[in-house]
Amino acid sequence: MSRKTVFIASSAGLLLLLAAGVAWRLFEPAGDGAGRGERGPAAVRVADIERGPIEERRVFTGTLEASARFTVAAQRAGRIESLAVDLADPVTRGQTVARLDAGEARQELRQAEAQLTVAEAQRVEARSGLKIAGRAASRLETLHEQGVTSDTQLDTSRAERLSAEAAAAVAEAEVTRAEAGVRTAEIRLEETDARAVWSLAEGTPDGPRVVAERFVNEGDTVSANAPLFSVIDLDPVVAVVYVTERDYSRLHTGQPAAVDVDAWPGRAFSGHVARVSPVFDSASRQARVEVAVPNPDHALKPGMFARVGVVLDRVDSALRVPASALSSRAGSPAVFVLNAAGDRVALRPVTPGLIDGDWVQVTDAQAAGIAAGDRVVVLGQQLLDDDSPVVVPDDVPDDAPDDAERTEAVAEPAAP
Repeated sequence: MSRKTVFIASSAGLLLLLAAGVAWRLFEPAGDGAGRGERGPAAVRVADIERGPIEERRVFTGTLEASARFTVAAQRAGRIESLAVDLADPVTRGQTVARLDAGEARQELRQAEAQLTVAEAQRVEARSGLKIAGRAASRLETLHEQGVTSDTQLDTSRAERLSAEAAAAVAEAEVTRAEAGVRTAEIRLEETDARAVWSLAEGTPDGPRVVAERFVNEGDTVSANAPLFSVIDLDPVVAVVYVTERDYSRLHTGQPAAVDVDAWPGRAFSGHVARVSPVFDSASRQARVEVAVPNPDHALKPGMFARVGVVLDRVDSALRVPASALSSRAGSPAVFVLNAAGDRVALRPVTPGLIDGDWVQVTDAQAAGIAAGDRVVVLGQQLLDDDSPVVVPDDVPDDAPDDAERTEAVAEPAAP
């Protein structure tokens, strides 16, 4: 081996020894002057464990829809003569919203009424003929019994009476047909008035609705069943959201919900779950949920983006810890509990339950050995292990180093 090779190997070994020494000094626990000692107390912040109500809420996003929507259509073809409402106008049930030219319909009605008059006159004539034929037949029957008239005369009289009865029946039928013709003409005339008509479920208040869209103008010629207006019900509105399988089983009809929209910041609208779809969409794997929201002042409008908060579960008296107190040790959630003296912490594995914003329920408090009133570390857990010494900020002098400075002090190697 050459001298150059020996020199390089010696230099590499020296560098490894120096690195090992530096690493040992960096990670050596700070001593108190006797032997290895222990790490100095870490400054931490603590908070109380409380007992109180806790809710698990979930916020879903969706869209507002009208609770009812229907289209007012023309029942017959014709020219739009006038429009009684326009966009955003209120509409009451049965109100006329548009009129078509009714000249032809009025003419049809007059013609039908004239035909009814003729039919009624023919009925009067037929009834008179029936009475005359009846009296003649009665007289001939009497004379026939007396032997004055022949059988042939009696048969002729009876035939005339039967003919008169048939004529009277035909006249009655003609009157009925003429009356139906008049009613048909009246309906056709009524159809020139387009009305907003909707059905109501029993117990449902009959309030006004609102014109959402207008599809025609005055003077337009429309065909039968052509749409004229779209009318919607704004009280209540429906917030439509889609939920995954994880939350589906925890939603049910009647469940309270809170809705807020960007158009009204700071204002919460109360509602309830009205319907939960029994099927999931095969593409999105989500189910439709409808939340009914009372809207008496019509502040909410269909099409608005909505956030729907639903309380999925609630515990009225739960042992709860701040969410910031939870840390992970060995892959399991745990908290650091401050001892009575306030100078050391104990590691306590816990089982989290409901999560409500800044609070987390502890479901196994007795097994974990914690209770309401205990104090847990909410800041500085990364510096701690079980039975680590700590100092609470209120007990730290003003000139004491903070957590970062304390870590640097522990890691700083001693001067040679």
